[in-house]
Amino acid sequence: MVDSLPQSAGAGELAQAFVRFAVEAGVLRFGEFKTKAGRMSPYFFNAGLFDDGAKMGRLAAFYANAIVDSGIEFDMVFGPAYKGIPLAATVAVELARLGRNVPFAYNRKEAKDHGEGGSLVGAPLKGRVLIIDDVMSAGTAARESIALIKAAGAVPHAMAIALDRQEKATENGQDVPYSAVQYVQSQLGMQVCTIARLEDLLRYLGDGAASEHHARVQAYRERYGV
Repeated sequence: MVDSLPQSAGAGELAQAFVRFAVEAGVLRFGEFKTKAGRMSPYFFNAGLFDDGAKMGRLAAFYANAIVDSGIEFDMVFGPAYKGIPLAATVAVELARLGRNVPFAYNRKEAKDHGEGGSLVGAPLKGRVLIIDDVMSAGTAARESIALIKAAGAVPHAMAIALDRQEKATENGQDVPYSAVQYVQSQLGMQVCTIARLEDLLRYLGDGAASEHHARVQAYRERYGV
């Protein structure tokens, strides 16, 4: 059983509650995991393990509260295939419950050649679009979503993600001195809303929860962090 979402919580409290929820749900795990960049990470965040109604509802509540608290303005939400699809749908439901009813859309990996056709499903892409995804690694998925949104005549305005790993991105197999989130902010000119960051995970570990993992996660951040 996970604790309830903090009422009127600040960003720090919300982040701590989210990290605790992710650990207890088995979504945030510790061990040795190989990242897309080929690094051996002491922790792994797999949003695909938010795999039942209660977890998804609670996850959507964290997203929606973080988005509202961020003050980011937007006209609709978009979920990139595949993990972003249930995220966009459930977050749109939770935003409506909070009094902010907005359209949502998502894409298919493969365009249909029958029926309505195309690769987009849901509301037409228009206005300022908030992209909802789980994490950003190299920023590749973000660039794909941005291109799709622009092609539809809408504005890729902001992103909301669950966890910012706060580590160097890679380009052509080489580390670069900025993270994927920083790239999206500085190079693509988009706002980014995150529920929690690596520093929030370190704070959680440092407070005694799973403290045996703190040193390894701290060492990883010192080597690859931004």
